[in-house]
Amino acid sequence: MNPILAKIIDQIARHQRFLITSHIRPDGDAIGSELALYHLLCQRGKTATIYNEDAIPSNYRFLPGADAITETLGDTRRFDAAFLLDCSEIDRVGREAGPIGSIPILINIDHHVSKGPFCEIAWNDDQASSTGEMVYRLAVAMGADTNWDVAVNIYTAILTDTGSFRYANTGSETFSIAADLVARGVDPYAVAEQIYESVPVEKIQMLARALNTLEFHWQGRISSICVTKQMMQEVGASPEHTDNFADYIRAIQGVEVGVYYTELSPGRFKISLRSKGIINVERIASAFGGGGHERAAACRMEGDYEDIQEKINQAIMASGLL
Repeated sequence: MNPILAKIIDQIARHQRFLITSHIRPDGDAIGSELALYHLLCQRGKTATIYNEDAIPSNYRFLPGADAITETLGDTRRFDAAFLLDCSEIDRVGREAGPIGSIPILINIDHHVSKGPFCEIAWNDDQASSTGEMVYRLAVAMGADTNWDVAVNIYTAILTDTGSFRYANTGSETFSIAADLVARGVDPYAVAEQIYESVPVEKIQMLARALNTLEFHWQGRISSICVTKQMMQEVGASPEHTDNFADYIRAIQGVEVGVYYTELSPGRFKISLRSKGIINVERIASAFGGGGHERAAACRMEGDYEDIQEKINQAIMASGLL
């Protein structure tokens, strides 16, 4: 058995009260992994609390256990250990990073390229399709009952982080795991319908506004869109209504990198980068203090929008010319 896996299983056996958390604006991989681990711990008779800074997006509220997720952390002294899932840095959990960091034992499970472990027990595998795939491996190593509650959450994590099994992180093991989860009762159509075919009208309205800002650079190899706070206020939208916008513009013929700029506050932007594979956007995001994967990464920058856009475009072009 992987020695890190053995260490994680030992910590689960030794302790009773666990916190489970993930990054701000949790996506399907983060939420599915959290809920799967929550059910696995409950099977062991453990007490588990899931905390996220941001609310769960509406299209994931069908997942079993979703009601257990809270946006209020409370006193962290009640926890023996904390699992930080899908996080390459502790600051990614948000404003409660300090109190969470004070919990005696921190366990990190993540499939992103890491700048180095931020805690003693860190299981990082950037070859895994998703954190959900790693939680599946943990369940197998524990000899746990991968029942429907666990299986549908892991399936959701894998489905969403592989772009419905389209991205380069999809391998033969990914399909083998998915097949096992379906054999355990997961209905692929029912899950896909909840996630992809129950889109709030606000998301479509936001997408229409975002596409009006579409620009092309570097002879059409870079595409970009921008969503401002004013746009979101006009629609009555929240950040969850802009998820995956970068994927839409990466899909344009001839585009190598899609860049989605989100205005977080005046003069402060989140930049989401999506690559078709020639350009490693993780390196670009890391140069500006962010991170992620070779084909999907993000960072945050402050300043004038046009200046930020120019810096990102120059970094992409320089990377493409190496």
